[in-house]
Amino acid sequence: MPEITSLFVTRLYRAGLNDLAKKKVDYAELRQTCETIAEDDEAGQEWCEANGYPGYTSYASLNDLPWRMPIFADLEKALDKHVAAFCTDLGFDLGDRKLKCNSLWINILPEGGTHASHIHPHSVISGTTYVAMPEGTSALKLEDPRLPMMMLAPVPLKTAPQELQRFVYVKPAVGEVLLWESWLRHEVPMNMAEEERISVSFNYGWA
Repeated sequence: MPEITSLFVTRLYRAGLNDLAKKKVDYAELRQTCETIAEDDEAGQEWCEANGYPGYTSYASLNDLPWRMPIFADLEKALDKHVAAFCTDLGFDLGDRKLKCNSLWINILPEGGTHASHIHPHSVISGTTYVAMPEGTSALKLEDPRLPMMMLAPVPLKTAPQELQRFVYVKPAVGEVLLWESWLRHEVPMNMAEEERISVSFNYGWA
């Protein structure tokens, strides 16, 4: 009988944020805080309009959310624990160094909004926690990192196992956190819901 093994595995971490949180994060409060910041952040609004970004992101305007709002400080502390757990799962040898959250930002996508395929350069672990996921909103789309090298490879059957698919769609729930290595290409397809899709994304890099 032939022996077939899986090599060079791409890992996706998924958990409830509060599962490891010492101080639980109230997601209703987090949503209200995100919406308030979006209303008040004129620099962020102007950046979104100038760059054709649908909805709102604080990515280019606010780099100190954990300092500004206690709930984001609590969120970052919880994320630290999840990232540490993921690094253990990945078998990372961090030596005497550690990974630190170097950016954290709000995303609000209205109906029809999308976020094009991208990676997160200069980071090690990236992820998102989900604040509002209305019925019918878009899942996170993850791309097989081998795709550019596949050339004439046939498309897997829809019945093939998930790990053999070229793209995987993950539909998280409010309160969940997803983590992946920052080189993994991903996107948010069009939000088909009438309500806003709200999330908080982040990067971890070398301290």
